[in-house]
Amino acid sequence: MSQYGYKYLIVEQRATGVAIVTMNRPEILNAINWEMHEELEDVFVKLDHDSSVNAIVLTGAGRGFCSGGDQKSLDKGTLPSPTRSGRHLIRNMLEVEVPIVAAVNGVAVGLGATLALFCDVIYASSTARFADTHVNAGVVAGDGGAVIWPLLMGPVRAKHYLMTGAFISAEKAAAIGMINEVVADGNVLDAAIEYAELLASGPKESIVWTKYSVNKIIKQYAHLLLDTSAALEMLTFKSPERAEAVAAFAAKRKRFAER
Repeated sequence: MSQYGYKYLIVEQRATGVAIVTMNRPEILNAINWEMHEELEDVFVKLDHDSSVNAIVLTGAGRGFCSGGDQKSLDKGTLPSPTRSGRHLIRNMLEVEVPIVAAVNGVAVGLGATLALFCDVIYASSTARFADTHVNAGVVAGDGGAVIWPLLMGPVRAKHYLMTGAFISAEKAAAIGMINEVVADGNVLDAAIEYAELLASGPKESIVWTKYSVNKIIKQYAHLLLDTSAALEMLTFKSPERAEAVAAFAAKRKRFAER
């Protein structure tokens, strides 16, 4: 089990060389507060330096993968610097040498979708859905969504999802190449672990350097966009539209008309 003593993450290291990281706030669909955000930043650094880890699985406890930022917690806390935001978390994920496999067992929203989509291989349950709902909270998609959604589905599709906060099903995401596999409900974690164990048993150096080569594409776009989108997200946190969005969310009012 976890040797790191995190409050909101469970880290299980298996003899097969696979480390399983579970976001563990199931009562609120693993929404991320500032403390959990710092733990996520830290765990990828620690696992990257652990020579016994040959692959990583990232998943969520309970019925969801991650519902994004915990809005109540985020509004109460001190905002990070405009250029920090999610930048360190995304950078730390991209710098992990071994493959990261996502086991998306339910909704992946906002930062939760970003975490899933920045993994190297993405397995999702048949009822899983993805959305970047920053715009519905009155803020810019600054934690990496503006980087990864266009890379995976193209700018035209990405702008629709990022500007409306609309959900995309696992089946549709797989059909357009946004994720790798759709797995029957209840089996996604086992399928992701099995695949991670396949990678962990392979030639480590070849796999690591193959990932490194492909990730240079993602790193290039992250370097180009992440600082700007993160800074704009921090600016919009202070906007009147953000206050209205929080009020609308609390009152369960829709901010976009049904189509």
